[in-house]
Amino acid sequence: MSDVQTEIRRIQTSMVEWQKADGSWRFCLETSPMTDSHMIILLRTLSIDDEGLIEKLVSHIVSKQQDDGSWKLYPDEPQGNLSATIDSYYALLFSGRYTKNEPRMALARSFIRERGGLTQANLLTKITTALTGQYQWPAHFIVPVELALLPPSLPVSFYDFVGYARVHLAPMMICADRKYVKKLPYTPDLSDLYAVHPIAPGIYPHGILERFAKDGQALLSSTHDYVQRLPFLPGKLHEVGLRRLEQFMLSRIEPDGTLYNYSTSTTLMIYALLARGYSSRDPVIQKAVAGLKASVCSQAAGVHLQLATSAVWDTALSSHSLQRSGLSFSHPAISQANRYLLSKQQTTYGDWKIRNPGVKPGGWGFSDHNTMNPDIDDTTAALRALHNQAKTDQLAAAAWNRGLVWLLSMQNDDGGWPAFEKNTDSALVRNLPIEGADTVSTDPSTADLTGRTLEFLGRYAGMSVSDPRIARAISWLLANQQADGSWYGRWGIAYVYGTWAALTGMIAVGLPPDYPAIQKAVLWLQRIQNPDGGWGESCLSDEKKTYIPLGASTPSQTAWAVDALIAASPKPTPAVEHGIRFLTRRKPAGDWTSFYPTGGGRPGGTYFAYHSYQWIWPLLALSHYQDKYM
Repeated sequence: MSDVQTEIRRIQTSMVEWQKADGSWRFCLETSPMTDSHMIILLRTLSIDDEGLIEKLVSHIVSKQQDDGSWKLYPDEPQGNLSATIDSYYALLFSGRYTKNEPRMALARSFIRERGGLTQANLLTKITTALTGQYQWPAHFIVPVELALLPPSLPVSFYDFVGYARVHLAPMMICADRKYVKKLPYTPDLSDLYAVHPIAPGIYPHGILERFAKDGQALLSSTHDYVQRLPFLPGKLHEVGLRRLEQFMLSRIEPDGTLYNYSTSTTLMIYALLARGYSSRDPVIQKAVAGLKASVCSQAAGVHLQLATSAVWDTALSSHSLQRSGLSFSHPAISQANRYLLSKQQTTYGDWKIRNPGVKPGGWGFSDHNTMNPDIDDTTAALRALHNQAKTDQLAAAAWNRGLVWLLSMQNDDGGWPAFEKNTDSALVRNLPIEGADTVSTDPSTADLTGRTLEFLGRYAGMSVSDPRIARAISWLLANQQADGSWYGRWGIAYVYGTWAALTGMIAVGLPPDYPAIQKAVLWLQRIQNPDGGWGESCLSDEKKTYIPLGASTPSQTAWAVDALIAASPKPTPAVEHGIRFLTRRKPAGDWTSFYPTGGGRPGGTYFAYHSYQWIWPLLALSHYQDKYM
């Protein structure tokens, strides 16, 4: 099929042209306007009048407003998103570019009030408005600061939360404990966003106190019992806990000044440091703001503050997919990319070592400035990219072997792989009455991480079902297959992603394509194929935990489905051929489906539109088709 080769060459040419001088690929990682809004609020609160940046952030926010006045997390969200709308409304007022009596602001205000107002917003929106004097802090935060004093060896500790949750929770705990407020004369008044003015609104959702009485008491009791045995006067324990949280944040600041390279945690850290008495001119805060500014990417309208930068991820995927499409590891683009990747392998012991001691660092992180927060997905992506070079280059071989050892050591006791930290899945933490505790506070095994790891180990490390570690992983996947034959993917949307990862992983380590579980998944993928040959799944699947079609096809989800079917099909099937035709004849970049968010962050709260995905995954699927059938 000449169309396949033509499309492969077209993508190859474009991607090589987009490579940066340092060998990396740097695509925008787009989320909702929440990050842009919080950046404007932060800059105004710190009295940093960067009007050029604020103007561009405002332009991007305004471009995303819907006809009913709302803002959405993803295009097909059934109704506008309340918290995203509150964030955007507040930021536009704070920018000074808009006033309450303008039509778009009146529409937004009506939408907010009709859906319950500020009291029904999510936790991060409530905390942001509490920090700026528009919402009331609760008498007690759900997680006491003394929790930071408990060692990880106890049945409950601060380290039962996964790392990306900890770096958000620590500054929240400090700010909530201090009930910190920084309200300026020009801070907008949001009192008109209360649908009903409560006597004492708090940051918790309706019914939280009932849940706290049942589920949160164990955490408080465990914390209280332990801290009473510490060699401090009772009155000093609280301050010791606050100092411990402050040091926790400071010791995890990356070279660019951000906290773990997340813009959300960095913003919260700045407020927490202010609550601890830091001046807004303190070098730590100034560098954090500079790091946030450096995380801004250009958009069609204005600029967008990325929640995290994805240079390592994009570079590893780009290098690997280009090599699979036929570029040699000695090609200048691949040589440069792999040199960049080798420089980003982490040599620092991060928090992952707490539950995985005795293993040397060797993983890769997601972002350009990650030095202490490696993850499984980025590590396997980097190792795929370096595989060919490691066969002849001693430096690459040493790095590859370190990465492989670290990766294997991170397997959970249940047989699957987590994203960041081994065996971090506390039932107590998952059941805490904190918004998102059940989905983003721990780091359980997932089908996508386990499947992708198996695919790497089978295709590139020569491992198979005869290895006990592989057999345990397959057992975990088989036990977690959905009744319809699919698997849920945690870090992509959602069942198409998880099914692709599980299928390609199990087949790569030797499970035969005619194995019943594999065939059941194949039938599911064929059943949900769109008439145009593509696949498309809504982010709503991630919220509802059941497959919900998008009603249109996206390049990345089509590529995942086609790639899975290729792996399971000895010769091309009608579904594969139809999918390949979609990928070779799809609309030019710029169509909304090319930028639909197919990356998962926080179910119901954060979704990622990877601007690289419309190129990388189709290139990989087309290359696998060419290798196997042409």
